[in-house]
Amino acid sequence: MSGFVDEAQLHAKAGDGGAGAVSFRREAHVSRGGPDGGDGGHGGDVWLVADPNQASLLGFRDHPFRRAGDGTHGSGKRRHGRRGADLVVPIPVGTVVRDGDGTVLRDLSAPGDRWLAAEGGQGGRGNARFLSNTRRAPAFAEQGEHGQERWLDLELKLTADVALVGFPNAGKSTLISVISSARPKIADYPFTTLQPHLGVVRVGRPGDETELVVADVPGLVEGAAEGRGLGHRFLRHVERARVLVLLLDLAPTSGSSADAQLEVLLGELGRYEPALLGRPRLVVGSKVDVAGSELADASPDLAISAVTGEGVGELLGRMATLVDAARAADAADVARDATALTDAGAVVPEQSVAGAGSLVVHRPVPEGISVERAGPHSWSISGREARRAVNLSDLTDDAALAEVVRRLRRLGVDRALSRAGARDGDEVAVGVVTFTWSRDRAVELFDPDDEARGNEPRRGRGRR
Repeated sequence: MSGFVDEAQLHAKAGDGGAGAVSFRREAHVSRGGPDGGDGGHGGDVWLVADPNQASLLGFRDHPFRRAGDGTHGSGKRRHGRRGADLVVPIPVGTVVRDGDGTVLRDLSAPGDRWLAAEGGQGGRGNARFLSNTRRAPAFAEQGEHGQERWLDLELKLTADVALVGFPNAGKSTLISVISSARPKIADYPFTTLQPHLGVVRVGRPGDETELVVADVPGLVEGAAEGRGLGHRFLRHVERARVLVLLLDLAPTSGSSADAQLEVLLGELGRYEPALLGRPRLVVGSKVDVAGSELADASPDLAISAVTGEGVGELLGRMATLVDAARAADAADVARDATALTDAGAVVPEQSVAGAGSLVVHRPVPEGISVERAGPHSWSISGREARRAVNLSDLTDDAALAEVVRRLRRLGVDRALSRAGARDGDEVAVGVVTFTWSRDRAVELFDPDDEARGNEPRRGRGRR
């Protein structure tokens, strides 16, 4: 079984909210105790957190289900239910979260990045919440809201400072095993490397050294960007690398010249992601100890031999210089973006300005309702507020129906249906409640003068 998985699915299920309680105060010598039903607890949330200790998505391959805790129900004496426990799901740094149609929802590219994958349902309000001057003994409460539930696609893109890119059997695995503690499989046949490997390299004197993360990517062949060979599955791991090291095989047995290899590698990178061609890169000739006349015909920036160690020290120094320059440029870009966002009124975390995290722009959560045609003579009203408006425990109670009408009126359901073109006799569904629409009855049901006169809204013909 492979220990590295870079694609997986996650089923995130937030906790359901607890139901509000219908209860009345019952004590000796208290003849008319008022309502004292407590609220239900909110359901727990499911959070995804980028954890540096996670190396792959292996844990989701066979067990994709993650569920937060449910809220408990309210009870009498105004005792509220307990909130459900949140669930924190650690995932590797560099994981991209997508929905079913491929839309990117969040890119957790920095350690500690958090994203709300599924929001817990709100707890229902107890009958004590519905006490008013005209409603002295409400015999209904609010049901708990179901927690959000959805499937998500997870795609890991390794975060490395340097990516080693080259043909199969070009010496990438040998090089990373020499400059780091990584121990990939090494053999004298193509496609030995079947999964990416990361190695940590320290360059310089202790106390003043540069630490680099180097990625060994499976070998590319011509046509990799279109899906040929094994390398196309791992091209995504090159996207985040600050520096590219293009390793050219100088051995006479390579089968193609160094210049031809370089042309193919640049072509595949450009077809996969054109921006990669503008990334800082080093063109390095490998296996210089057996190069022979091939070295004279090639023009790499540097020639090395991972076996004998020739040129490896110089390669590490040049890699460190390029990475330091790239890090400085990234920090300057983050600071500039943070300044622009702050000037525009966005809230930017302090760690983002320091370059330790990703920029976060806080935007208001869309609210309200929407009206959609469900059929020739039927309509569907969606929206969290609309669902909660009809989510009462007993819609056979006149006071409960009056509360539903009041809530829908305040949400503007009558106006929204009129603008959408609803006609008399059309069926309208709001959550689990369905009613027949009539313009005249809408005026009666949603009469704005009712509340001003202190009257209860009129009961409509609904069914649940």
